[in-house]
Amino acid sequence: MNEVFAPTTLGPITLRNRVIKAATFEGRTPDALVTDELIDFHREIAAGGVGMTTVAYCAISPGGRTDRHQIWMRPEAVAGLRELTDAVHAEGAAVGAQIGHAGPVANAASNRAPALAPSRMFSPLGMRPMHVPDLSEIATVIADYANAARLAEQSGFDAVEIHFGHNYLVSSFLSPLLNRRKDRYGGSPANRARLAREVAVAVREAVGGRLAVTAKLNMEDGVRGGLSLPESLRVAAWLESDGALDALELTAGSSLLNPMLLFHGAAPRKEFAKVLPAPARWGFRLMGRAFLREYPYRDAYLLERARQFRRELSMPLILLGGITDLDTMRTAMAEGFDFVAMGRALLREPDLLLRIQADQSTRSACIHCNECMPTIYTTTRCVLRVDPTPAAGH
Repeated sequence: MNEVFAPTTLGPITLRNRVIKAATFEGRTPDALVTDELIDFHREIAAGGVGMTTVAYCAISPGGRTDRHQIWMRPEAVAGLRELTDAVHAEGAAVGAQIGHAGPVANAASNRAPALAPSRMFSPLGMRPMHVPDLSEIATVIADYANAARLAEQSGFDAVEIHFGHNYLVSSFLSPLLNRRKDRYGGSPANRARLAREVAVAVREAVGGRLAVTAKLNMEDGVRGGLSLPESLRVAAWLESDGALDALELTAGSSLLNPMLLFHGAAPRKEFAKVLPAPARWGFRLMGRAFLREYPYRDAYLLERARQFRRELSMPLILLGGITDLDTMRTAMAEGFDFVAMGRALLREPDLLLRIQADQSTRSACIHCNECMPTIYTTTRCVLRVDPTPAAGH
């Protein structure tokens, strides 16, 4: 228990323990700016004992959002973000900003801006072709990442997490299925990894040494022809050799094609069918079973894949997926992982860590029904949690 809950360093910052609240879109920013509800959400998580909470999703540009209700990093957002980071710090926790570009996962119709993809694709969300960026536009994307990191620093964040997972833009460039480019950003694994490496270096140059810089990296997409585990290991080794990151958070799955590989547990198909906007709702009714596959839940369900990264890399690693109790946290530390990340368990019980510290036998009340997933379209929450003052959705 002492190892999990003792202070430790992450790059240039010190965390009060090794537990990080994973980035989960909060659904509390209807005008793409911080709200009191968003501040209260992260204040409660911080008061519950995490070492660091992560604000998601801080897009690098208007078109980089999954829809127009997400924050995008601009000067107008700084004051609200500063209020949020101050509130988290007052509870004794650090706070990170997940910065990224949704790429093929962006809803162009909602954003009123083109969705980007490495190669020609049709967007089922925006019902229009995606835009394939040329080399100058890729350079702009990289600059946008650096600018978003600088704005995160101005906003009082302690860390930035760069989103390299789930077939968002950088992840889609890593995928041999989605990236069919013939230029220096496509073809070979080294070329497909070029964008990730250049983004990491640009962010490091912008804020490294003052903010911790981490990245969330897919170990595999879980789709035939997508990024495989051996290729992801090569990408991770290149990222480590570049020295731009203070830690990697290991994830899996594709928001486009196989989201349940990340979540495991029940597949909430009926709940999604009720809340998806048209025309995505119509497609989901036809393809929902194939899209939301079912993977049985077990504790630390990504550990087997993550072990291979631990064997190959020396840099700090963050284990995600099925971290719900002290025994699992201790297992992660014994396996050589430096941090653990928790998502759904803290939606269910924001004070879970305080209760674990008070009673080491405490078990999470999360039943892995995953009905929290479709609540991102209203206000992200555990549907089983009794909250006397629920936040209003948008």
